Amino acid sequence: MKVGIVGAGLVGATAAYALTLRGSCSEILLTDQDEARARAEAQDIAHASPVSHGTRVGSGPLADLRGSAVVIVAAGANQKPGESRLDLLQKNAAIFRELIPQIVAAAPDALLLIATNPVDVLTDLTVRLAPGVAVMGSGTVLDSARFRHLIAGHAGVDGTHVHGYVLGEHGDSEVIAWSTVTVAGLPVADFMAARDHEWTPDIRAQIEADTRGAAAQIISGKRATYYGIGAALARITERVLGDRRAVLTVSAPTPEFGVSLSLPRVVGRSGVLDTVLPALTDTERAELAASAGVLRESLATLD
Repeated sequence: MKVGIVGAGLVGATAAYALTLRGSCSEILLTDQDEARARAEAQDIAHASPVSHGTRVGSGPLADLRGSAVVIVAAGANQKPGESRLDLLQKNAAIFRELIPQIVAAAPDALLLIATNPVDVLTDLTVRLAPGVAVMGSGTVLDSARFRHLIAGHAGVDGTHVHGYVLGEHGDSEVIAWSTVTVAGLPVADFMAARDHEWTPDIRAQIEADTRGAAAQIISGKRATYYGIGAALARITERVLGDRRAVLTVSAPTPEFGVSLSLPRVVGRSGVLDTVLPALTDTERAELAASAGVLRESLATLD
């Protein structure tokens, strides 16, 4: 299976590297307006191929996306310190209006996986620009991983045994859905009690704050986030390629909220196959509705 990546910056290149190390696909094509950057990134990543899974990695123009089963769109302006994801909207929307039709012309059968921020609104814009094409955004897959990581650290367990979701916007209004959290099949409070670990409202509040503030903390220290999102994009891509029917909090159009946002969704080869709304608390439902409202306001600025 061939995967195309549009945008060979830190996120796009790291996604390509993660796909190579995981053996997620047979071929990767990196393309970027900066051809020299795309060529150099592809060459560097290709050198990891013989000591991992033998993935073929190359670069080329947009036309070389032909035959791709998935195209990851990571092109656009980067988030700067102190800048919200929604601040990026107008400049990246202009890029997408030019770029998305070219991608579809080159790879009309590919699923488009949007990584560029603000990812939810740009997912909606891509759906408008590419009617009939399967589209999803990376959504809160990364946010949910950050949430699980922090809970796992307090519980003293492998993070793969923690399940729980961040819903709504991939951004400031995201919903930390504590009601969805389990550790080894137990509600989080029960698991902490079983291991005699302290579990207080202050601990929960700190985990929530660290989940929401993770991107800002990383950007403050090193100017960009790319390892976490690169791995998340690789995971989503391989679930699509393998028709795995994985449940992931990707972003997709959600008619009941009037906008693309993140909910647990069954993901397969043709994209989002189904959506499952968890049994949220009244507070969480209100927060999700408010998050959708934030996104609708942003989307309206593109009309």
